[in-house]
Amino acid sequence: MNQGNDFGQRQMYQGSWTCSGCGAEIKELPFEPDGDRPLYCRDCHQQRKSSRPKRRF
Repeated sequence: MNQGNDFGQRQMYQGSWTCSGCGAEIKELPFEPDGDRPLYCRDCHQQRKSSRPKRRF
């Protein structure tokens, strides 16, 4: 039974980008970057995500 969480495999975009946080090379992203926003490697993204205040609705 499908419970609505079977989205299949996510498309990955190959390239050569630089992390805005630490300068590490990023070779694969789960989205196509638009060039307007900073890009973060997995480690920097997790660190930024955990340091943000929790959103309340």
